[in-house]
Amino acid sequence: MATLGKISYSALIYIIAVIWAIPLLWVIYMAFRPEDLSLSAGFTFRFTLENLKYVWGAAPFTTYFTNTLIIVVGIFGVQLITVTMAAYAFARLHFTCKNVVFLIFLVQIMIPVDVLIFPLYTVLKDLSLLDTKLGIMIPYFGSAFGIFLLRQYFMTIPADLEEAAEMEGASKWRILWTIYFPLARPVLLSFGLVSVSYHWNNFVWPLIVTNSVENRPLTVGLALFAKAAETGAQWSVTSAATLLVIVPLLLGFLFFQRKFINSFVSSGIK
Repeated sequence: MATLGKISYSALIYIIAVIWAIPLLWVIYMAFRPEDLSLSAGFTFRFTLENLKYVWGAAPFTTYFTNTLIIVVGIFGVQLITVTMAAYAFARLHFTCKNVVFLIFLVQIMIPVDVLIFPLYTVLKDLSLLDTKLGIMIPYFGSAFGIFLLRQYFMTIPADLEEAAEMEGASKWRILWTIYFPLARPVLLSFGLVSVSYHWNNFVWPLIVTNSVENRPLTVGLALFAKAAETGAQWSVTSAATLLVIVPLLLGFLFFQRKFINSFVSSGIK
């Protein structure tokens, strides 16, 4: 019975994996399929790179890529500082109502982002930050999920290390950046993948606050390209544009997937 259950479980996992992979495989197939065959049924061995060349020249994807990289790297760079300091405070420092404050941070994880769009938009308008990359980035400079993930890992680090450093005269600030931060690199890598993938795929917020090509990220550019009149029902062209957007994330996850999974296990999140 145990063997049968294990086989059934494995079969279920493979079925789910196939279901999730079908749309991705379809996009890859259509991206290299000749345009004159995009609406025809049946499989063909004719493949072309013309769709990718056309997409790259038909829309300012170079600008979109640059904007996305600036936004993603900028957000994660600030998050590294804010998340690390907050996680250390919740894990090792003692202050009044620490657990209550931490609970408030956790509640933020359960609040849908769409609920905050209007107040955030109003604030950015008052600050004259609409249609700017900084306006896209500011609401995400903190991360409740990152604080929770890193706090869980910091609590697994032996307190003896910190006590020994304090005996040598090290300050809390030095202990954080010379002991805790280096030890947390695997967890920070995983959080980085989560942060980068989320903000790389973020669509609604950038769509609302940007109006110019100079500040639009890839997701908004892809949506505008896909609905443009000249693309119409050209599924091969649309799939090629989609592939350009998702390939960097796929390569990043495939390269770091083992560290990504191991870090969640080591942080106590099962």
